[in-house]
Amino acid sequence: MKRLFAALISILALAGCESLPDKQEGAARNVVFLSAQHCLSEFLEDLDKNHYGPCLKITGVEGNPPQVREDGFIELPVATPLTLATSCVYRHADGSPIPQTMETVDYTVTERTFTKAGQRWYLHAHKQARGVIGCEPTLSRSTYPTYETD
Repeated sequence: MKRLFAALISILALAGCESLPDKQEGAARNVVFLSAQHCLSEFLEDLDKNHYGPCLKITGVEGNPPQVREDGFIELPVATPLTLATSCVYRHADGSPIPQTMETVDYTVTERTFTKAGQRWYLHAHKQARGVIGCEPTLSRSTYPTYETD
């Protein structure tokens, strides 16, 4: 079962990479790409199931609705301070949102946050998928949680 799961993840990752923003495209326009929304999850091997963690969505850039590209990313200028409005929500075991848990938080980008054009970034709702409360946006280059839960 684990091999089948690993093979499926590899195939999906390769297929997904084809639709990601191009580094040269970002470098030419001096922008980075930030995922407009992202949900954390963690596979629990001992239970052989996926745990659905919190989701974060960028709802505003400097007070304006984000301009989301077809690939699900927004473009942000390099070395430019700005404020991102975010919305976080936790999910049930089936992956559906729990509306009562929705929380909004601003995330501040400084001139030192994005320094290299063309890179892809993800703003997570928290540092890990399980055992967390609230909305604490965490910037990462990875789609995976910063920490695995024990």
